[in-house]
Amino acid sequence: MTPPGAPHPAVALRRALSRLMRALRHVRADHGVSASKLSVLGRLHRADRPLTAVELARAERVEPQSLTRILADLAERGLIERRQDPADRRALLIDITPTGRALLTEDARLQSAWLARVMQQRLSPTEASLLALAANLLDRLADDPG
Repeated sequence: MTPPGAPHPAVALRRALSRLMRALRHVRADHGVSASKLSVLGRLHRADRPLTAVELARAERVEPQSLTRILADLAERGLIERRQDPADRRALLIDITPTGRALLTEDARLQSAWLARVMQQRLSPTEASLLALAANLLDRLADDPG
């Protein structure tokens, strides 16, 4: 139950996550790659196999047309490669390059280092453990397709 005058837990959570994401953006490496492009790189990295544009768009919850510009920029920067799918000559397979993987890894390293430092400075061990549990719960919420 939400106390009178307090925001609903969903509102409080959304606000806190937004503030945290803004803070994390400030510690991002100066590579000029947007959050949406980093998300695509991360998806390709985690897939551990090349994906088609349709698979990538579905996983990222965007229209394939919206993905076109992102993929073009990532390819131009040498962060992804596209090649014809041998099983379906009409489709392209998209994969992250070693350069893309290095950029993604460095970006994540900087953000994780900042977050670990701030957590150690501002949270008790119990609070840090609660955040670890909350991270698992947030992953479950993020898995909802709706």
